[in-house]
Amino acid sequence: MSLEQSSKGERRAVLYRMVMEKHVCPYGLKSKDLLEREGFEVEDHHLTTREETDAFKDKHGVETTPQTFIAGERIGGYTELRKHFGKPLKAKDEPTYQPVIAIFSVALLMGLAVSYAAYDTIFTPRAIEWFFAISMCLLGIQKLQDIESFSTMFLNYDLLAKRWVRYGKIYPFGETLAGLLMIAGALTWISAPIALVIGTIGAVSVYYAVYVQKRELKCACVGGGSNVPLGFVSLTENLVMIGMGLWMPIRMLIWGA
Repeated sequence: MSLEQSSKGERRAVLYRMVMEKHVCPYGLKSKDLLEREGFEVEDHHLTTREETDAFKDKHGVETTPQTFIAGERIGGYTELRKHFGKPLKAKDEPTYQPVIAIFSVALLMGLAVSYAAYDTIFTPRAIEWFFAISMCLLGIQKLQDIESFSTMFLNYDLLAKRWVRYGKIYPFGETLAGLLMIAGALTWISAPIALVIGTIGAVSVYYAVYVQKRELKCACVGGGSNVPLGFVSLTENLVMIGMGLWMPIRMLIWGA
């Protein structure tokens, strides 16, 4: 008989979690959901007061809740439960491209959606322009959420910010403004130079830090709290701005709008 099976052959687990009037432990809910998805019948015990929770911790010699028991064996909290079932575990400082993938994926869909709304088709040159411009806005928003944190991380590699610290706090506004104007197709004489200047400085800075100095840094492109590695992604962001900075004036000269 396996550890996950009771004497009746059933897969059963005992879960102790905090369920109080003003607080329901989210990891307790996630533990219960994981157990049920793994096919367990859950004996769900609620710890409804701080005293009851502390008494439980003292009794079992644990520091946190929730706690899961299977066949009398303590598995542990939510992280240990995921490990028990062989689920992937993400380290706190593990590098990830998920924020960037999310931003560019949503930006692409938004660009296609705006194209369809305007022209009844997603297959337009403007759809690509909107994709890039919306990407700039979304990346700008990420930085504007915590400008102080972004500017601090930005100082690690941006060549202009190292000489003029205030530039780190101006950059997010410039990127967002350029993106907004490009979405509207307005004031190209403002948006194009902004995108071209900050994109060029950014591209040179990233290339120098990553490919010349061979430094391993976190990218500030999605805000100061990200674990996105500095390199291809940030370089791409800046190349997009350079491209848009060059393309929008050409577009205006050719089509006049």
